[in-house]
Amino acid sequence: MLNDISLGRYIDTGSVLHKMDPRVKFVIYLLYLVAIFTMKSKIGILVTAVVVVLQIILSKMSPKNIWSTVKPILPITIFIVLLNLFTIKTGKTLWQWKFLQITTGGIDSAVFMGVRLIFLVLITSTMLTLSTTPLKISDALEKLLSPLKVIKVPVHEMAMMMSIALRFIPTLLDETDKIMKAQQSRGADYDTGSIINRLKGYVTVLIPLFISSFKRAEELAVAMDARCYRGGDGRTKLNPLKITSFDITWGAILLVGAAVIVVVNIVFK
Repeated sequence: MLNDISLGRYIDTGSVLHKMDPRVKFVIYLLYLVAIFTMKSKIGILVTAVVVVLQIILSKMSPKNIWSTVKPILPITIFIVLLNLFTIKTGKTLWQWKFLQITTGGIDSAVFMGVRLIFLVLITSTMLTLSTTPLKISDALEKLLSPLKVIKVPVHEMAMMMSIALRFIPTLLDETDKIMKAQQSRGADYDTGSIINRLKGYVTVLIPLFISSFKRAEELAVAMDARCYRGGDGRTKLNPLKITSFDITWGAILLVGAAVIVVVNIVFK
C-alpha cells in the first residue's frame, strides 16, 4: 500500500551519509546530477551503476527501502521511455507499423533517459531524502542560499516551505492510505472495472484528502502563529551546522565517484 512508499521519509541507519553535513551532501548531490547527465555510453551506464550501488551500500539502506523510492516513479519512467522510443527517429529503422516507428536512435535515447531518471532518484534518496531530516535540509538550504539575502530574496521562508513540503509527503501518503481503507470498508472498489470506473472511484479519496490537507495546513499556521513565528530575523539554532574534517574527507571520497563518472563518459563517448 501507500505506506510502503518511502518518498520523503527519513530512515536512520547510522551510516556515513547520515552523519555528513547536509550542505556538503547538497553540493556533492548537484555534482552527481551533472555527472549523470553526461552519461552517453554503455560503459558510462555501467560505471555510474557501480558508483550508485556503492553509495547505496554506504547508506546502509535495505533493498525494500530502495525499491520503495523507485516504485512511485516507474510509471513516469515507462512513459518517458516509450515517448523517446517512438518519437526519436534517428538511425536505422528496426520496426515500423503505420505511423509508429522504432529506430536505433530511439532505443538509445529511451534507454539513456530511463536509466538517468532511475539513477537520479536513487542518488536523491540515498544522498538527501532518506539520510537527512527535513529540518537539516531546511537549514542547509538556508545556509547555501544565504548570499541571496543581499538582493532581498526570502531565503528562510523558501527553505521552510520546502522543508514543510518534504515533511508533508509521508503524512499525506499515510492519510491517503487511511481514507482508501475507510472507503473500501464501505464498499468502494479501486482494483476492478474499467479505467474510467477506477478513476471515478478515486474521487471518493481526493475530496477527503483535500479537506484533510487544508485542515493540517490551517493547524500548522495556527501553531506557528501561537509560537510567535515572524520569519528568520533574529532566529537562533539549537544545533547549528558545522563542517568538520569528517565531512571534508567523505565529501572528497564521494566527489571522486562523480569525477570518475564524468571522466569515463568523456573518454568513452
